[in-house]
Amino acid sequence: MSGTGTTARRAAGAGKALRRSLGLRDLVVYGLLFIAPMAPVGVFGTLDARSHGAVALVYVVATIAMALTAFSYAQMVRVVPRAGSVFSYARAALGRGAGFVAGWMAVLDYLLVPAVAYLFSGIAMHALVPQVSRWVWTASAVVVTTLLNLWGVRAAARVGFLVLAMEVAVLLVFVVSAVVVLVGDGARRGWLSPFTGDGSQGSFALSAVLGAVSVAVLSYLGFDAIAAFAEEVTGGSAAVARALLFCLALTGVLFTAQTYLIALLEPMSSAQLAARPGGQGSAFYDAVDTSVGGWLHDLVAVSKAVGAAFAALAGQAAAGRLLFAMGRDRRLPGALSRTSGGVPRVALLVAAVFTLAAAVWAARRGDGMDHLVSVVDIGALTAFTLLHASVVGWFAVRRRNGGPVWWRHVLAPVAGAAITLAVIASASRTAQLVGAVWLVIGLVVLVTQRGRSAVGPAEPGGGPVGAG
Repeated sequence: MSGTGTTARRAAGAGKALRRSLGLRDLVVYGLLFIAPMAPVGVFGTLDARSHGAVALVYVVATIAMALTAFSYAQMVRVVPRAGSVFSYARAALGRGAGFVAGWMAVLDYLLVPAVAYLFSGIAMHALVPQVSRWVWTASAVVVTTLLNLWGVRAAARVGFLVLAMEVAVLLVFVVSAVVVLVGDGARRGWLSPFTGDGSQGSFALSAVLGAVSVAVLSYLGFDAIAAFAEEVTGGSAAVARALLFCLALTGVLFTAQTYLIALLEPMSSAQLAARPGGQGSAFYDAVDTSVGGWLHDLVAVSKAVGAAFAALAGQAAAGRLLFAMGRDRRLPGALSRTSGGVPRVALLVAAVFTLAAAVWAARRGDGMDHLVSVVDIGALTAFTLLHASVVGWFAVRRRNGGPVWWRHVLAPVAGAAITLAVIASASRTAQLVGAVWLVIGLVVLVTQRGRSAVGPAEPGGGPVGAG
């Protein structure tokens, strides 16, 4: 009888298992796709104006700040190698309630960030082919990338690699073209001004740089999606940790280099950009157009249009894994934990429907992009804060894995949490309000579940994770 019960449990669990098919390169592809190698294009003007021209320094500081979050992810993925990333980490280290809150807040980010990327792709394609409405382009991008995700994580990674190669090639064309122009014609600003400020708004101001950092960190949102694939990696949790740190380091170099070059080509001073907020969004394109030529402007625009759709593909895949993990833990409907051929198709379709609704709604409104962008970061930053708390909880409070190394398991995560809390405090009132409402809804859901038994599923290598 007991043998029959064991067989039945194994059969039930077989429909809730993910297939290990990703290598280190695939993880890096997903991370870089979600972040996008040329992410600073859309925010360069804003950052340049806010930082008084020290835009490259902004990305150096932002990279260091986000490195603390990447470091905390690397710590936790080694001890809790589970799909669901921050949901699983907080559940294991802080208890089921904190795990649900972390996952719930991350859901807000993982559903809305792809919506923004899809909308960006739709807007860019509409600019190239205005005969087709931007909501049609937006919906088409959702359908194509969803089909790729349903095909399987490995197939999506292969197509994503080709798109990423295209984005990197365009970035290299920009870098070479910018260097040629600078060598031939010289810089329009001082050579060190991207690190020291251009002087048009007075002397260097550290407060201005830090204020811009609160916006620049949003360029990195998405690297954490790598951790969501922990149960589908052939190289184990060590590969996930390496991919996280590598992606952050590489994008930090890319972001700093491209903003340094474009700042030297920028025809307007930071003061002029600050006085023209309407022109800040197109400042990168305008500088490329006037300094290099319209051909590069169009090439960058096409690259961003295609790249944005595939950034959304990576985000949708991560959202599916998060919903899968929460469904498997019975914190969301259990149907979300069903898999077919190792692919969480139900969770992916649910994520796609919510993202499609948000993206098309925004695409049909003139102010849709502003509404989405204003709230996408609040869920991720809250989840990051609980991630840092998980490191302290697991190593320093519960003293798992031999007790804490104080600089690694206390000092670094506390500093990381201080940064994420500071960015939350500087977010727009709309973002804070939406985040607070979403949190309250989550707490109501959590209270209704208090009487429900939630037995943790077995960790790939052993028993239940996070009995807390």
